[in-house]
Amino acid sequence: MGHPVQERRRDSVRIASASTPAAARPDGSGPSSPWADKRAFLSGFLQHPREVGSVIPSSPWMERRLVRTAALAEARTVVELGPGTGGTTRAFLRAMHAEAKLLAIELSPVFRDHLAQQQSDPRLIVQCGSAEQIAEFLRLHKMPAPDVVISGIPFSTMPAAVADRIAAAVAEVLPPGGRFVAYQLRPHVARFTTPYLGQPSRSLELLNIPPMQVFCWTKRPTAAPGPQG
Repeated sequence: MGHPVQERRRDSVRIASASTPAAARPDGSGPSSPWADKRAFLSGFLQHPREVGSVIPSSPWMERRLVRTAALAEARTVVELGPGTGGTTRAFLRAMHAEAKLLAIELSPVFRDHLAQQQSDPRLIVQCGSAEQIAEFLRLHKMPAPDVVISGIPFSTMPAAVADRIAAAVAEVLPPGGRFVAYQLRPHVARFTTPYLGQPSRSLELLNIPPMQVFCWTKRPTAAPGPQG
């Protein structure tokens, strides 16, 4: 059996406005509550611990830092790799333009199903599959090259060959000027991505459990060919 990151899944859910989730119960444990997120997050972590960066969803401070770093207000096509239970996804949607689109690629069916049940935003497409398939999924959903790709998947726990393929796939789909933002506990992502996109900027978000490093790459324009002869 192959490594789960390499599994090929084409299941996708397009979130339509008619699929509004049920309201949370008074005790805060309804399907749209933070407690539902936490239960789903812990369930996904226990099933696939190597594919989840933390047992605790990102903090509001982490979410705001990602929104600023990714310049989401300016983006029209956004891809999120590893949305988990959707806390960051909700923050991204709040910051995005009304006509923007967000493709969330999630390997875990547990997280995919939870996110699909929680979100009713027509700008969101939830796709179950591997981050390696980013180009395939953009074509599948007839989306243009992304302005920004945001990743929370832990590069430090996946096989090096898989990490390299994901970094290469992200670099391939980004247009010149496109951004790749990765928030990570460890700096392994830079080892794999820098050969494709150059040196990143980096910052540290301390108001998160655990504190996270945030890396940002901007794809440089391809140099024009020099004169011949």
